[in-house]
Amino acid sequence: MRLYYALDLKDDPALIAEYERWHRPENVWPDIVDSIRGAGVRDLDIFRAGNRLVLVLDVDDDFSAERKAASDAANPRVQEWEALMWKFQQALPFAKPGEKWLAMHPVFSLSAALAARENRR
Repeated sequence: MRLYYALDLKDDPALIAEYERWHRPENVWPDIVDSIRGAGVRDLDIFRAGNRLVLVLDVDDDFSAERKAASDAANPRVQEWEALMWKFQQALPFAKPGEKWLAMHPVFSLSAALAARENRR
């Protein structure tokens, strides 16, 4: 299963560059990688356009965002990383208080459109 989330960075080129430095493979804390993998995340990518981030997760079928959030909240090292990252991040304008990464909802799928077209034949 693939999940998508969005979040903004502060619109400051120096902060954006520092955020990207922290996310280079050699700079991400091993504890964070272990936490991600331990939650059932098979792969994770973050993309940036301007100051908008999109997080793409490939997860196991039994992945639970709620379980991951609870595990992260109980992990001091993850909380330390999150506090550090919040230096660079800002909530989306329509986020509720306390929300960071917001789930994105699918709008269009080429494979679904092709399947629908095939079913109409």
